[in-house]
Amino acid sequence: MNNLDLAKTANEIRKGIVTAVHSAKAGHPGGSLSCADLMTFLYFEEMNIDPKDPDKPDRDRFVLSKGHCAPALYSALAERGYFPKEELTTLRKLGSHLQGHPCMQHTPGVDMSSGSLGQGISVAVGMALSAKLSNDDYRVYTLLGDGEIAEGQVWEAAMFAGHKHLDNLVAIVDNNGLQIDGRIEDVCNPYPIDKKFEAFNFHVININAHDFDQIRAAFAEARETKGMPTAIIMKSTKGKGVSFMEDQAGWHGKAPNDEQYEIAMEDLRKVGEALCQK
Repeated sequence: MNNLDLAKTANEIRKGIVTAVHSAKAGHPGGSLSCADLMTFLYFEEMNIDPKDPDKPDRDRFVLSKGHCAPALYSALAERGYFPKEELTTLRKLGSHLQGHPCMQHTPGVDMSSGSLGQGISVAVGMALSAKLSNDDYRVYTLLGDGEIAEGQVWEAAMFAGHKHLDNLVAIVDNNGLQIDGRIEDVCNPYPIDKKFEAFNFHVININAHDFDQIRAAFAEARETKGMPTAIIMKSTKGKGVSFMEDQAGWHGKAPNDEQYEIAMEDLRKVGEALCQK
């Protein structure tokens, strides 16, 4: 896909995120919106996947380590054709396969159940090691929050990945600068994030999370990197695309009411119109 088509798709994924969280009257819109461009690129360009065969053995794997941002994953999967987009309105409802955190037993396209922060990257490292031991060529991608990386388990996993030279692993940090309690530097400052991953023998790339040229170049560089895992630190805007949610910690884990939903969807409609004029 070209950048314009990717941007249009990302905007649709953002609409799905807002719709799902509004319907559930609960969820995490801020961090879901900040990673929508990344999810678009992974599911529509980067990863070897097939919605018609979600469990094909040679597929690339994705683990949402910041599992509370499940609305972003679900919206991307629906947009890609894993299940009908209409099902997004069943988020967190009794009997729905779209739980508050991803569940691999019930949702097609979900490779790992996640939600307890720090555990997702650990599982991703295990998947990458398994591929190496089995001489399989699939790649493993995992997305972490910048608040999540305060968890010690993240760095245990990073140390192991670097030690084992897992060059089939890409860890992405969604650096939107905010977590539930406020700015990350005020809660538990993780900076410099890039130097920390470098210390654990990762190849590190810093990018703008909303620039598809930079996203594309970063993943191409990751594929070319041999002998060490890659960490992509992407600077993003929490709540990206919705005027009143952008860079607001209060929208970490809160659903919009009916009036706010209409404003949010109008914001995204205008973004879509602008993209169609390009």
